[in-house]
Formats: sequence, structure tokens, C-alpha cells
Amino acid sequence: MKFIGIEKQASGKYISRYNLTYETNDGKTKVYEMISRDPDIKDFEGLHGKDPADAVVLIIHNEDRSKVLINREFRLAPGMWVYNFPAGLIDPGETPKEAAARELWEETGLHLDSVDDFIPASYSAVGFSNEKNVVIVGTASGEFEKSTSSVEEIEAAWFTKAEIRELLKTEVFAARTQAYCYLWSRE
Repeated sequence: MKFIGIEKQASGKYISRYNLTYETNDGKTKVYEMISRDPDIKDFEGLHGKDPADAVVLIIHNEDRSKVLINREFRLAPGMWVYNFPAGLIDPGETPKEAAARELWEETGLHLDSVDDFIPASYSAVGFSNEKNVVIVGTASGEFEKSTSSVEEIEAAWFTKAEIRELLKTEVFAARTQAYCYLWSRE
């Protein structure tokens, strides 16, 4: 594929939509629609997404690592409850660790006790967006509280491996959460 150009189609508060034009290997023109957190992409280099990332995803376990933290959240795009990891945008001036601690507290009321690993940026939905996420792996403690946001409906809970195996049979998950939970629950 040869990149030909990019044209911004629309902007919203959090995302912008672009048309990308490529020339295929057989000489045809392909126009591809995408969305981005970046409201001002002008060229090919801009497609690669922000560094280090737009957002943070949290893989959090309890202290003895016998349970994983999963949010059951009403997600607006599919119009239904979905199981997923706590996650959120990294605010300007925040480090990923600061964003992780803030998002964890805002969504669950829990306190980030340790960061055991940091997984560098990856694309969250590479089929239609250049949004990048980093992953914070750690432990948390405290009492669950209602989300601090009136526009997020979140029910957070700890789940054992056996509970996760049962949820995977009947519930809808975000893909990254489903993949991790599948592997973790079978260790």
C-alpha cells in the first residue's frame, strides 16, 4: 500500500474522523475511514498515534493475586453492559501511572497499591483507530465506591479464576479483557 493523503471529515469533543487514501498494490485507490483522538492529523507520520499513548488500561489483582478486577460497565456504543478492565484517557501533563491511579479511584474507589509491570503502547482498535493504550499491571485495595462520573455506569468487582471461566461463557467482554481473562483463568 502506498499512502496518498488524509482528509479530516469531522471533529467531536473526543474524536475526529478522517478519510485515508491509499494506492493498492494493483494500482487501485482505496479510501479508508478511521477515527483518532488527535484532532489535527496532517500527514502519514501523524497516523502513528501519540507517544507514549492516549489512554491507560489497568490489569489489577488483589494482594495475593487470587482475583482480578473487572468492571461491568454500560457502554454507549453497543448500548449494553460489557465486562472490561478499568481504563481511561491520560490527561495532559499526567504520567501513565498517575492516570492509572486516578482512573482506578474514579471508576472503582480503589487505591493503586503497586505497579508490577508496564506494558508499552499498543493500538486499542487497530481496525478503525490509531488510539494507543499503555497497560499498567498491579495490585489495588480498598472498598468499592460508585464511579465519580455521572456519565459512567460502572459496577466493579473482584473475580476468581472459576468465576471468570463462568462469566466468559455467558457475558459480553471487551476483547482485550476477554483475552487476558481467558488465559489467566486457565493458569
